[in-house]
Amino acid sequence: MASHPDPAASSKNDAFHPDLPDRDSSLPLRARLHHIRGDALDDGTAQTGGMRRFAAISGSSVGSERIWMGQTHVAPETASSNHHHGASETAIHVVKGHPEFVFLDDSTGSPEEIRLRTAPGDYIFVPPYVPHREENPSPDEEAVVVIARSTQEAIVVNLPELYVLDEEPPTEK
Repeated sequence: MASHPDPAASSKNDAFHPDLPDRDSSLPLRARLHHIRGDALDDGTAQTGGMRRFAAISGSSVGSERIWMGQTHVAPETASSNHHHGASETAIHVVKGHPEFVFLDDSTGSPEEIRLRTAPGDYIFVPPYVPHREENPSPDEEAVVVIARSTQEAIVVNLPELYVLDEEPPTEK
């Protein structure tokens, strides 16, 4: 009869998962959980004028392969530059302030600027390749949002103006 290790006999292993490797910070990034403190976010990520992005979860920081997550801060009475996020889907959760998300809608045949006004607790979804910008109309409160993207790094393509895509974005292989 095979013997099973006694989970309580070793302080190196998790009592519920005794067959996992010893907890060791030299493990590959994808073989362990990561704790990123709120005061340890990385500002060395793709940026757009008028806002500051801070990475928490990325391919370079934790070894993620299909997600990027972080925060964006927009100062009072400030608008970001126009931009899109390439093939990345973007989900936004408003934490502080009342940021506005602006894009052009061409569904009627004539481009019309659409402004989504938000409040803390709201969510926004930005599809791939959709040009947009964030604005913070507040005279005294910074807007802060948490962002999750479907790519391991923050893709940002800055644009000179908002426009509606004339054709389908390139197909990725």
